[in-house]
Amino acid sequence: MKIIKDSVHDHIRVEGVARDLLDTPAVQRLRRIRQLGTVSLVYPSANHTRFEHSLGVYHLACAALEHLGVEGRQAERVHAAALLHDVGHGPFSHNLESLIYRRTGRYHDDVHDLLTQGQVGDVLRDHDLVPETVADLVAGEGRFGQLVSGELDVDRMDYLVRDAHHTGVPYGTIDTGRLVRELAFVDGELVLDEGNVQTAESLLVARALMNPTVYSHSVARIGKAMLRRGTERLLDAPDADVDAATLQRMDDYDLIVALRSCEATTEFSRRLDQRDLFKRAVWAEMDDVPGGVIEADHGTIREFEREIADEAAVDPETVILDVPPRPSMTESTTRVMVNGEIRHLEQQSPLVGALRAAQHSQWRLGVYSPAGRRDRVGRAAVDVLGLDINGALVTEVRNGLDATLDQFVE
Repeated sequence: MKIIKDSVHDHIRVEGVARDLLDTPAVQRLRRIRQLGTVSLVYPSANHTRFEHSLGVYHLACAALEHLGVEGRQAERVHAAALLHDVGHGPFSHNLESLIYRRTGRYHDDVHDLLTQGQVGDVLRDHDLVPETVADLVAGEGRFGQLVSGELDVDRMDYLVRDAHHTGVPYGTIDTGRLVRELAFVDGELVLDEGNVQTAESLLVARALMNPTVYSHSVARIGKAMLRRGTERLLDAPDADVDAATLQRMDDYDLIVALRSCEATTEFSRRLDQRDLFKRAVWAEMDDVPGGVIEADHGTIREFEREIADEAAVDPETVILDVPPRPSMTESTTRVMVNGEIRHLEQQSPLVGALRAAQHSQWRLGVYSPAGRRDRVGRAAVDVLGLDINGALVTEVRNGLDATLDQFVE
């Protein structure tokens, strides 16, 4: 057994299969991957890692299984899945996941190959665990997969409190102890027991507040978009010798070195290193954006960028169009027991509708460019994208707000 002091959960006891997995290269690699990617450009203390988070998820999984009375080999399977749930992440966590998926067809929770090979596979087999079964749990499959990846998963419980702790933003502070104690299986579904509608709402509210404040903060989004663009150029550079499969197994430091070393990406690398970020040329609300732009695929977005650059007479590599997906609220389908009946939270809570409306109002399309070109780029973007706003007004209004925001985040 090993006891680890954690900044969020205090002392974490690691034993059994988890103790033997702890020092495998796949798990130790997570020490070198930031949990929040480019959010540290906004909140300087947000430098916690996927390793810390994985320990927290394991700790909460242990507490949940103890409460549910699950022991033996089934508990060990879930312990392993909880600790290993993030080993498939590429560098900078979710920041590059869409790029990696386009090139490999694989998301971070598709870890079957990783868990069957190397030291991780050996450790699992040494404990009489089938790697494929553990990988299925990571993907959220089966009765206990819901605990690792689902609406009430321990992953979400840990990252909300951990991200709030390390950013200093209080909105993610949920009562993980109560959440874990109120879990129950009913007809094979993981639910919150009677009297816990407000407990479920706390998850919903925490995620809804953390999203605009932390996860989708405009500066973090600009950094993420620049990182994606630079990494895409790296993958396409003939002298870089980096493909998507290699990228997915890199850590943050590997990627930083690769970006600095490749001639095609040195400017993006310099800007990220020095926090010399692009600025917002357009920051448009959902109702002002045509549906064809919101639903555009990656190839269409790149074509829009080229058209904007042509109209603004700037280098296409200095225009980035950032179109987030339409808002979703996974937590609204959380299952709660009400009067002996399983109900989805959205059926029971009036908060769901209000928070969905808030998500809609917070959604923004961004067009980014270097500071000296954003007026031209903003006007061109409004014309090319058919936005229902005045491009010059957007950039002039945002100029004053940018200075205020910069003072707030630095």
